[in-house]
Amino acid sequence: MGLKEILEHHIVDHIWSWLYFGPLKLPVSKHLLMMGLASLILLVALPLLIRSRSAALAPFRAMLEMVVLFLRDEVVVPNLGRKGAAYLGYFSTLFFFILTMNLLGMVPFGATATGNLAVTAGLAATTFLLINFAGIKEQGLFSYLAHIVPKGVPAWLYPLLFPMELIGLVIKAFALCIRLFANMIAGHIVILSFIGFIFIFGSINAALGLGVAPVSVLLVLFILLLELFVAFLQAYIFTFLTAIFTGAAMHPH
Repeated sequence: MGLKEILEHHIVDHIWSWLYFGPLKLPVSKHLLMMGLASLILLVALPLLIRSRSAALAPFRAMLEMVVLFLRDEVVVPNLGRKGAAYLGYFSTLFFFILTMNLLGMVPFGATATGNLAVTAGLAATTFLLINFAGIKEQGLFSYLAHIVPKGVPAWLYPLLFPMELIGLVIKAFALCIRLFANMIAGHIVILSFIGFIFIFGSINAALGLGVAPVSVLLVLFILLLELFVAFLQAYIFTFLTAIFTGAAMHPH
């Protein structure tokens, strides 16, 4: 198996079968399984952890509370204002869902669902809906549409700027989609490439392959630690940018 086939085997989604719901066809795949596991963890494990009174789990409950308070005080409320607290449940779910999927990709035999463009596109679509829902709820439909183009713009520029601003709303969500996808898939490609160096040089000369192996393993360990950091960072960035875009829609001034 060449390097190209190895990368495809570990990165590309694997569809095992299909589920049919009338005209709809849903793939049963590895990434769908990872999304299901992430959802199960959030729906079952976290509520049990929160409601548990076990002293052994107290540090984990404290860490969970710290994360939620950080999201509320540093991400949601500063960008959305006081009314932003009502959206804390969504932002907390978004952060932990992305984080869990990112971390499942580092588990042996796991897969990074956020390395699938369809998954990140779905997350970006929910952000796009939230931005417009929050803006319309806060300002009203006509006021929201009126504020898409900034005030003070000459009337003759409205026909040009209005469609551009609408496209800008879509591009914001599209940028979130590509950012998360590219960052999560890039680390896996680099790790597999470093491992592939061992076999590439080993096919030339066995001694050369053994000489490259320690360097490749050290580089892989470094990238794995970097991937762990990136898993948290990308979950935070996606949540933070969602809060910024939503706050801008709610408070155009």
